[in-house]
Amino acid sequence: MSAPAPTLQFMLAHPAHMIALGFGAGLSPVAPGTFGTLVAIPLAIVLRAYVADSAFLAAIVAFAAIGVWAASVTGRDLGVPDHGAIVWDEVVAFLLVLYFVGDGALRVAFAFLLFRVFDIVKPPPIRNVDAAMKTGVGVMLDDLIAAGYTLLVFALWQRIAS
Repeated sequence: MSAPAPTLQFMLAHPAHMIALGFGAGLSPVAPGTFGTLVAIPLAIVLRAYVADSAFLAAIVAFAAIGVWAASVTGRDLGVPDHGAIVWDEVVAFLLVLYFVGDGALRVAFAFLLFRVFDIVKPPPIRNVDAAMKTGVGVMLDDLIAAGYTLLVFALWQRIAS
């Protein structure tokens, strides 16, 4: 039996829910993780346009710390530590990917595809972290590892293509 899907009312009931549910992306009845990942794209565009690289990285660190808190509170309130509607982890992890990948449409699309594959398939140690750490840290960490895999494959692709 799966946990019930959160509602708009649930999301608006606590700031942690609003953040964890990706400002509504996690309410999608289909592929909430994919919609959550997409939230990172306009966020990266804004950060790249208005802040220095160091502030972009600082924002990612701050968003990750906030995500640990938001995922913990929301997972507790939903009764499922890593409910599928909690998508802030995808937002933050893909934001990290976008920091390194840049803003070219082909680069973003390829990185998006890679990240979603790693996030869905969960090769080791992602699967291990996802299974063992049912906390806000675990929720964030498995997606950050998926981001690491994405960046590794992206770097190999860049090396081979050049």
